[in-house]
Amino acid sequence: MKKILSINGGGIKGTFAAAFLASIEDTLKSPVADYFDLIVGSSTGGIIALGLGLGLSGNDILNFYRQEGPNIFAVNNISKYFRWIFTSKFDDQPLKQALHKSFEDKKLGDSKKRLIIPSLSLETGDLYLYKTAHHPRLEFDYKVKAVDVALATSAAPTYFPIHQIKGTPFIDGGVWANNPTDIAIIEAISVLNWNKSEIKVLNLGCTYSPFDVEKLRKSKKNKYSGIFQWAKGRKLLKVFMESQEKASLAKGQLLVGKENVFHINPVVPEGRYSLDNATEIESLIGLGQEKAREAFPDLKNAFFQIKADDFVPYKTLR
Repeated sequence: MKKILSINGGGIKGTFAAAFLASIEDTLKSPVADYFDLIVGSSTGGIIALGLGLGLSGNDILNFYRQEGPNIFAVNNISKYFRWIFTSKFDDQPLKQALHKSFEDKKLGDSKKRLIIPSLSLETGDLYLYKTAHHPRLEFDYKVKAVDVALATSAAPTYFPIHQIKGTPFIDGGVWANNPTDIAIIEAISVLNWNKSEIKVLNLGCTYSPFDVEKLRKSKKNKYSGIFQWAKGRKLLKVFMESQEKASLAKGQLLVGKENVFHINPVVPEGRYSLDNATEIESLIGLGQEKAREAFPDLKNAFFQIKADDFVPYKTLR
């Protein structure tokens, strides 16, 4: 049996996924990463995936969100909101400092687990997947600093500045793979040559609020069809992101069977959480702990009976 952990993007809402994993780990009394053969994460999920691969515990990662989140997503005065019109809403220095504190100078090749971290190159417009050296042809990414990979996958347009690595500008992997489940499964089947009948996937979201169509139903024809109405409240972005996430999940279920993809993403009221509202961290932690308690009996049988085999990369740093 081969087991995959896939973690969605969602900014500070990654606290939910971190709390979920920390609760599972506390119950197991051993590192949750030990039970997975491949870990894939986009944006905030990429930061969690990197942390797990580099040996951080679930609680280490949860403390990263709890302690560093308010500083990373600090908006203290009105002038900072106005700056959003012309530049990124947040400076990336607090995030860089927090990542350096957690990952130090470690590189992707220091990971003890197979990792895939999506990003997007603005130089060529190509999709980019940072990967550990889990295949003979993967000879470059393992030498990249983990902090750089984390900043590349989490450089959300308008929220954080573009991140450059050796002169190439990268942005958030969530723009095309906010749910990286299908990427993980395709890698497992086509690159790692795992038998699809032996693959199980745990996909963690960062909470979900269904798009509210009541106003559309009640409005006059075409009232909500213009640029202004779709831009207001970032409705169009929300529809794009939700569609991608559902499509990825559906493709993954089609590839390995619906019964082999476990999806944890609690539905919450519209506006309850946002990707940059750090004031709700404690609430997200409580929600993560609650959902872990609910899901653990089923997940235990599927994922946490036997630890995964040790990962032996084809290329090493030493």
